[in-house]
Amino acid sequence: MSALPNREEKITLDTFLRGLWEENPVFVMLLGLCPVLAVTNSTMNAIAMGLATTFVLVASSTLVSLLRRVIPKQVRIATYIIIIATFVTIVDYVIQAISLDLYNALGAFIQLIVANCVILGRAEAYASKQRVGASVVNALGMGAGFTVALLCLGTVRELLGAGTILGFQIFSANFEPWVVMILPPGGFFVLGAWLLLFEYLKQRKERKLLDSEGAIS
Repeated sequence: MSALPNREEKITLDTFLRGLWEENPVFVMLLGLCPVLAVTNSTMNAIAMGLATTFVLVASSTLVSLLRRVIPKQVRIATYIIIIATFVTIVDYVIQAISLDLYNALGAFIQLIVANCVILGRAEAYASKQRVGASVVNALGMGAGFTVALLCLGTVRELLGAGTILGFQIFSANFEPWVVMILPPGGFFVLGAWLLLFEYLKQRKERKLLDSEGAIS
């Protein structure tokens, strides 16, 4: 994991891509696992939770960055939580207005976005130290990484647990669904498999880097 910047940094492609791979909040940093395991029994739930979290992450990071020189250090955490809770309330009402079924499916995990370590961590470690542009780009990258992680779990669990993706039948009528995949244990099984894959890819990249350095020396 790359070190968090102690000074204002320039906006680069890495500012966005960092959250997708190098600092992926789920597969690398292991943050926000509660909603990852709880709501990813379908692809639609994963998309909705990912977009909701990304909105709150971007909006709160923007406001924290704008107010970073105004917020007293003694009450900064409480202020960040109030900011995050404000945008979570907006998301909560919007989802409830758009689809009551989706709102019921996500349950209390919409309100629990307030306690998501990904959002509070970005506010404290990044947005409070960076300009608005860099904070927004970084938040978009982290939100995209979180959404991709949710989709990785939600798609696999729905496909194996119901034979569908977004409600569309993928397998034939002869397919016997793996019901365990849409149950809570299925979330742990699929998450474990994705973590193994990410760790394998990380180690392979490190081995290639070491081999290339050895060849040069």
